[in-house]
Amino acid sequence: MALLRYKNDKYLKQEESRQELGFGKQVGEAQRLVNRDGSFNVKRVGSSILDRINIYHELITCTWPQFFMIVVVYFMVVNLLFAGLYNVIGMEHLQGADMSTPTMRFMDAFFFSAQTLTTVGYGRIAPTGLLMSTVASLESLLGLMGFAIATGLLYGRFSRPIAHILYSDKAVVAPYLDMTGLMFRIVNARDNQIIDLSVEVNLSMLQKDEHGRKTRSYNRLHLERSQVNFFPGSWTIVHPITDESPLFGMSQEELLEKHAEFLILIKGTEDTFNQTVHSRSSYHAEEVIFGQKFVSMFGEIDSSGHVVLDLSKLSETNPVPLASELFPEE
Repeated sequence: MALLRYKNDKYLKQEESRQELGFGKQVGEAQRLVNRDGSFNVKRVGSSILDRINIYHELITCTWPQFFMIVVVYFMVVNLLFAGLYNVIGMEHLQGADMSTPTMRFMDAFFFSAQTLTTVGYGRIAPTGLLMSTVASLESLLGLMGFAIATGLLYGRFSRPIAHILYSDKAVVAPYLDMTGLMFRIVNARDNQIIDLSVEVNLSMLQKDEHGRKTRSYNRLHLERSQVNFFPGSWTIVHPITDESPLFGMSQEELLEKHAEFLILIKGTEDTFNQTVHSRSSYHAEEVIFGQKFVSMFGEIDSSGHVVLDLSKLSETNPVPLASELFPEE
């Protein structure tokens, strides 16, 4: 099999200079790359079930209601299984159990299982015989291991630093200095402090190559300010639309036609644990409003001398006329 002969490095240089965020060029037109919650629209197929299973990651990243529901379901299922096993072995081997009715026998077996699993052991019911004692011992071992894992997961969830940054519902194109700018706003929703906060915004659009095929292009947008040392209040992130901006001369209809998406990556240091935290989000062209400007979130200083920051105004905007070389007054 003959290999292609090297001719020139034009295409090689194009590929090396092309900005790539990791999504590739061949992406569906209507597909959103990053959801508002920061998750990616990628579905992996073709791998084995064992490769896809990551129980620790799922239990650490799931919501608190889901985590507690999993713990309760695990507790109930294990006790029901062992209660059934005790009934199969024979309730006469559980000294002190109520044998009056089948329901009472099962209930006593269930609560004995719960006491054995948690190693509480009130003492009213005790196993007799080798088989029953062996099963009860195995359940107590399972309980020690299970609750040790649950405790570790609980600690991991509490100790895991998270950047709980809120994004405005929309991005806006509004007057900025003597031009226009693309803007969106963020705020730290918690009382913990994030320092050395940096932001990166990339624009993804569909472009036609020299062969007429649609591929995605990526451009990093220059920001008015890409880093702040402290983040106690809100931060309006601005991309000035100069003649060097890929947005220069583009209307909202053109952004929609090109399926434009603004990909945001925020990185900072959470000072409580002194660890780096990240936050991701995006704005699709449908979520960019022209001729709106964010209202101030700051209120009057209260009686204790604190500046009031109203988080309910994070996405609140007012209409504003656009007047610049890009959008001249009529």
